Amino acid sequence: MPGISCSPHEPGDAPLTRGDLENFVSFTVWLRSSLFFGGMVISILVFWPVSMVAWVLPIVQRMRIIGAWAWFINRWLGATCGLRYEVSGLENLPQQPGVILSKHQSAWETIVFQVIFPPQTWALKREALWIPFFGWGLAATDPIAINRSTRVRALDQLCEQGKIKLAEGRWVVIFPEGTRTPPGEQGRYFPGGAMLAVRAGVPVIPVAHNAGQFWGRRSFLKYPGTITVRVGPAIDTRNVKAREVNKAAAAWIENTMQELYRNNPPSPTAF
Repeated sequence: MPGISCSPHEPGDAPLTRGDLENFVSFTVWLRSSLFFGGMVISILVFWPVSMVAWVLPIVQRMRIIGAWAWFINRWLGATCGLRYEVSGLENLPQQPGVILSKHQSAWETIVFQVIFPPQTWALKREALWIPFFGWGLAATDPIAINRSTRVRALDQLCEQGKIKLAEGRWVVIFPEGTRTPPGEQGRYFPGGAMLAVRAGVPVIPVAHNAGQFWGRRSFLKYPGTITVRVGPAIDTRNVKAREVNKAAAAWIENTMQELYRNNPPSPTAF
C-alpha cells in the first residue's frame, strides 16, 4: 500500500549502528525466551498430573513416561530459542548402569540429560522436592534426596540410596562441583560420586558440555546455538580409591572443557 513499508530502515534514514543491531538481537532473544518460558510453565501444569498417575508404575517405566516432559522441553527449546545440542561419545556407555559425573553450568543438563542418557536418577537437595508442581513431579522420579546439613551423613545417604537406584537399573547422575559454575571456571570436585561408584563397583562416566554459554545460571535468556556434549571413556573403579577416580574424572572433564572453549570462547554476556 502507498505510504506503508515493511522495511525497518527507509532510504535516507541514518544508517543502523552496531548498538541498534545489538538491541534488536537482544529483544529477539528476550521475546523467544519469553515464549519458551510460557510454554514450559504450561507443560509443567499439564505433565504434573501425569507424573502423579505414573506413581503406580515400576520406577524404570515411570521414568520413561516422565521423561516425555524432558523430550518436549528439548523440542520446544529448539523451536522457540533455536537452541539445540550435539553429543559424541555415547559408545562409551557400558551396558550396565554406572555413575555419570558431569560438568554443571545450567538448568539445561538437568532436563536434556533425560533425553540423552538411559533411565536415571539424580542426587539433589531434599528441599527441591518441596517446590510446588515442579518439585512434586520431581519426587515422582524417586531421586536421591540428601540432607546437606550434616556432610558425613549426606555421603552415607548418597552411597546407600545410590546403590539401591543402581540395582534398580538406573544410572546415577551427579554434578561433583555441587553447584553451577560459570563457563571458563572450575569448582572443587567433591568425591561423593566417585565414592558411590567405588562402593557399588560400577564404572564412572565423565561428561563435559558448554550449556552455560547459551543458558546461564539463573538466566531468563536462552541464546541460539548448538550445545556440545562429550561423553568420556568409562573409568574403571575396581581396586581404585575414590580419590583417584574423582581426580581422573575431573582431569578429563576440565581438559575437554578447554577444548570446547577453544572452539567457542566463553562470553561474559551469556552467563
